[in-house]
Amino acid sequence: MRKLIRLFFLWLLLGALAPVALAAGEIKIGLYLPMTGAAAAMGQMVFEGVQVAHKLKPRVLGQDIKLALVDTKSDKIEAANAVSRLIEKEKVAAIIGEVISSDSLAGAPIAERAAIPNIAPTATNPLVTQGRKFAFRACFVDDLQGRVAARFAREHLKASKAAILIDQAQDYCVAIANYFQEEFRKRGGEIVGVSYIQTGDQDFSAQISALKAKNPDLIYAPNYYAENALLAKQLQDLGVKAPILTGDGAQVPELLSIGGQAVEGMYFTAHFHRQGAVTDLGKKFLQAFEDTYKKELDAFSALGGDAYFLLLNAMEKAGGTDGPKVAQALEATKDFPGVTGKITMGPDHNPIKDVVVLKVENGKFAYQTTINP
Repeated sequence: MRKLIRLFFLWLLLGALAPVALAAGEIKIGLYLPMTGAAAAMGQMVFEGVQVAHKLKPRVLGQDIKLALVDTKSDKIEAANAVSRLIEKEKVAAIIGEVISSDSLAGAPIAERAAIPNIAPTATNPLVTQGRKFAFRACFVDDLQGRVAARFAREHLKASKAAILIDQAQDYCVAIANYFQEEFRKRGGEIVGVSYIQTGDQDFSAQISALKAKNPDLIYAPNYYAENALLAKQLQDLGVKAPILTGDGAQVPELLSIGGQAVEGMYFTAHFHRQGAVTDLGKKFLQAFEDTYKKELDAFSALGGDAYFLLLNAMEKAGGTDGPKVAQALEATKDFPGVTGKITMGPDHNPIKDVVVLKVENGKFAYQTTINP
């Protein structure tokens, strides 16, 4: 009888400890992404990519990976609050986010103080990682993108006079435009005018009229998709025939649905095209993504996948989830065969990788060329 009683209490004890054992067998990765608001389309695509990556590799170091998502609502203050919540309430070992540079600049310092490794999938402003031990990115940085855009404009589009339209509310847009201007001038081009817009604006006619008078042969507009779709329509309505060159922030399907025929012929410097899935992981991820979502793999989803895989690779190299050790392993990343190609972590935790150039043709993002910086 006593033996049965002891077994009964042992069973109760094991039952009580079971949830603890399960929790101890998990590694939690936090995500702070804009699932609503102005940048929602980008946040949702990144999350789709992370979910596919998690499906392909749900465990690391013998433990299950659990994802914890917080919506930043495309807002800087919400982004900072989201990082605090992930660290303090969710107790995450690492963080993926944010999507846009302004929100990443709000969240990264908080993760830095807590020594939590964080990877921005698509935030390209150099300041996001500059001088930080725990901040990384999966994408190339603004200075590289802006300079490659200027090179493409001069060498491929043969542009000699460029006009620039910048969304001054976004750090990303301002920074990339500055790098473009510097390189375009260095290569013998002339910047004939610069005009400013604001996120959420609907009427750009005054800015377009001012630049049209300068007779540019290229419009450089490194803005997000919503503003660029409207901008393309209004450039067309006001008779501006110069091609539009933009950046990665506009390469989302909503640009096509909002802009329609007006965005035909728009060029992009971009991180990825499905034709560029050359690594084994890239091919496997491409197949899994398109089987899951029944649509073509996009750059934001691919970079979301890379952010996830880079973190897990670093954890494996570090032999655990200790923040400083994982950060050191991320910093030492070399020739990692990611979804978007081989990734080597360069100075200031900025990946060294090729830049893809795309063009809207027949309502799709068509591959044009790859430029090695």
